[in-house]
Amino acid sequence: MANKVTFGTNPIAWSNDDKRELGGATPLEVCLSEAARAGYSGIELGHKFPRQADVLRPILDRHGLSLISGWYSSELLLRSVADEKASLEAHLSLLADMGCKVVVWAETTNCIHGREDVALGARPVIAEGDWNRFCDSLSAMGEHVAARGLTLAYHHHMGTVIETEAEIDRMMAGTSDKVGLLLDTGHLTYAGGSPLGVAKRHAARIAHVHCKDVRAGVLAAAKAGDWSFLKAVTEGVFTVPGDGMVDYPPVMDVLKSAGYEGWLVVEAEQDPAKANPLEYARKGYQALVKYAKDAGLA
Repeated sequence: MANKVTFGTNPIAWSNDDKRELGGATPLEVCLSEAARAGYSGIELGHKFPRQADVLRPILDRHGLSLISGWYSSELLLRSVADEKASLEAHLSLLADMGCKVVVWAETTNCIHGREDVALGARPVIAEGDWNRFCDSLSAMGEHVAARGLTLAYHHHMGTVIETEAEIDRMMAGTSDKVGLLLDTGHLTYAGGSPLGVAKRHAARIAHVHCKDVRAGVLAAAKAGDWSFLKAVTEGVFTVPGDGMVDYPPVMDVLKSAGYEGWLVVEAEQDPAKANPLEYARKGYQALVKYAKDAGLA
């Protein structure tokens, strides 16, 4: 019997959250209508979305889209668990009210991914003495989110304290099973890691999947020049599944074997002036559906 995977996308292909001049003039309605036309059933939050469930729900309903989730920037390296809970509350309530199953979570203390003037080589790391406290706090937040009926899905991300394969492994080893993993094929590839290796080791805790591909030539230039994250994005380091160097079929096989049931989200930030959002949304949808069907996930 096929697993229950659903295909979604992220508005970042239409309007970038970190560099808002990319797609800044594109109305939300264009994003939603084109996402639906491309074939997707749901979409994640972006900065142009209203944050009240009673306002957002009818907007999405008009396009036949569900709300999948939305990014949350935590600062557990600076804040107490109590303060983090207070900071999270409005976002968590919106996701719960909209029927979401996961919270896309990233630790953003001292992050640099939104700074075009800072090279990725200068990204922050967790001090050795802070790891245990960080993992304990993250586990506590995982319990808190679970009590509201959702799963904390940790998003490893370039330019943040959890970027590399080794950091993902250490975080997963130090946290409870209430902390799920958001597997992002693009960020892991950029970081020099193996999406397949991470998927195999943490299959049981994968709670959400972001599917982006990587252009090998741009990646090589970005690493050689130690570009900032936003320079790499603008130059086209990311693209949609099937258009880059990521080997998706083995990853899909692991998800199938693990019984993954959730969203597969095409989240490939590019400059919309260079990569037409509707064209790439369709291309990514078609490739991802094929990969999932070939693996027996859909």
